[in-house]
Amino acid sequence: MKKLSLISTAILIGFLAAPLQAGTEVYKQVAPPPPPPELYGLGFYGAIDAGANVYQNRGGDRTFTGENRINDLTDRDFQATLEVSPKNDVGFYGGIKLGYVFGTGVFRPTIEGDFFYNGFRGGADFTLRDRFGDVLAQRDVTTWINTGAFMGNFIGRFAFGRFQPYAGAGVGIYYAESAGVEVRDPVTGRVPVNTGGGRSHADLAWQVVAGSDYYWNPKFSTFIEYHFLVYTSTQIDTRQDRDLKQHLVGAGVRFHF
Repeated sequence: MKKLSLISTAILIGFLAAPLQAGTEVYKQVAPPPPPPELYGLGFYGAIDAGANVYQNRGGDRTFTGENRINDLTDRDFQATLEVSPKNDVGFYGGIKLGYVFGTGVFRPTIEGDFFYNGFRGGADFTLRDRFGDVLAQRDVTTWINTGAFMGNFIGRFAFGRFQPYAGAGVGIYYAESAGVEVRDPVTGRVPVNTGGGRSHADLAWQVVAGSDYYWNPKFSTFIEYHFLVYTSTQIDTRQDRDLKQHLVGAGVRFHF
């Protein structure tokens, strides 16, 4: 009898324990959310860059004859010809940038101050021929032109993680000064004329800019850049287009604060 009572008691305890176990909540450990992705190239920045002035369009070759009335003193009956071949030598540029990138999306508007030195060799080769085509005189006229450009750029950047291409345009002013004129005889190498000083000029400038950054970390990048730069001549009274169009290619480093 006692044995039957113990069995009944055990069965009853089992029935009572089952509902309690069924109602017990089971807690699982939830993994923490992943960290937000790193954002590259935000806010204020400074940059330094340098490169080559690979080409400046100073016009093609020109030939003057007695029919070309350069001024009122030109003799219409002058039968010799003067051939002028402008120099378009490669130069150097280098400068600094200060700017600010707006937003954190894929498209990021940017404003930038672009200040750089731009130097290149100017001048022309002159050949004077008589009416039979024989050379009367040849001269190689050379000068080094130093300029400083102060530009404000408006740029659109496209952020694809570390890789960020961009394009924009800018406007500003430039100051140019000639280092003087050297006249050289291409046959003998003699320099009969060297002025040792030059003229200066300041005017409006504008440019189109395109390039791309690669960010090595959120605040540091290296970049390549192209400029189509135009020095205007609004202060020169002339019937000809005297704007100087240049192509600059360079590279630099950018630091975000």
